[in-house]
Amino acid sequence: MKLATFTHSGSTRIGVVEGDEVVDLAAAAPELPREMTALFAAGPAALDRAARAAAAMRTRISVDDVHLKAPVLRPPKILAVGLNYADHVAESGREAPGHPTIFNKQSTSVTGPYDPVHLPRASQALDYEGELGFVIGKRCRHVPRGRAAEVVAGYVVVNDVSVRDWQFHTPTMTMGKSFDTHCPAGPWIVTADEVGDPHSLGLRTWVDGELRQESNTKELIFDCFAIIEYLTTAFTLEPGDLISTGTPGGVGIAMKPPRLLVAGNVVRVEVEGIGQIENPVIAEPDETVRV
Repeated sequence: MKLATFTHSGSTRIGVVEGDEVVDLAAAAPELPREMTALFAAGPAALDRAARAAAAMRTRISVDDVHLKAPVLRPPKILAVGLNYADHVAESGREAPGHPTIFNKQSTSVTGPYDPVHLPRASQALDYEGELGFVIGKRCRHVPRGRAAEVVAGYVVVNDVSVRDWQFHTPTMTMGKSFDTHCPAGPWIVTADEVGDPHSLGLRTWVDGELRQESNTKELIFDCFAIIEYLTTAFTLEPGDLISTGTPGGVGIAMKPPRLLVAGNVVRVEVEGIGQIENPVIAEPDETVRV
């Protein structure tokens, strides 16, 4: 099942994508929550009801007639993994980590799968990082690797957009990873049962049609389930938390000379079996100043 958050006729709600159509769950199953995190928190029975309602619903909306938003509009947590592909470790000139390198992106960095990414007024060092992401579906703690699949609601495509100079202001990397619009995600959540093994998926990133990254999630140093085990040793994961698993080699900053993003570029990230996101880069608009 593909679960999407979308805006149509002036309201934002959740639905099930089937082919090139969306089933509006507000119409098909009005008793269900109308926000993705709440849907997952309602448990397996709610997801089963969504699937049955979508199958029975005859009235549908064309995907072309809706504005797809990030599937989880405001994740409780966004956690990402650095240096998680060997070729990216090598191009970064770093040593392979002994444990997952975890950093966070602020929840306000989330933007839609086809919405613009801002080139910040504070920097010109904007870069892309195509990644596989997953969304937590169940409140959990101390999850052993062998049971980690049970807490994954589904998988998404993520671009861990990075402002390289700000990234290294502090060791945590949070400032350079958290600018507004710098976490495009989507285009929907593909539920875990439909994806199957998340560790054999092709991943590719293009800039203006030029292939920059090409890898496979089988190359992850720490896979999705190892990441869950590691994180939940320390703290609780909650429904709607977004985890981004790291990027392979081919980022712009590592090229010789560096090839960073500029206004007018279009970045497309594709993960096999999930879909693709495509975001134009624009100069940060004046309306972002709010004082």
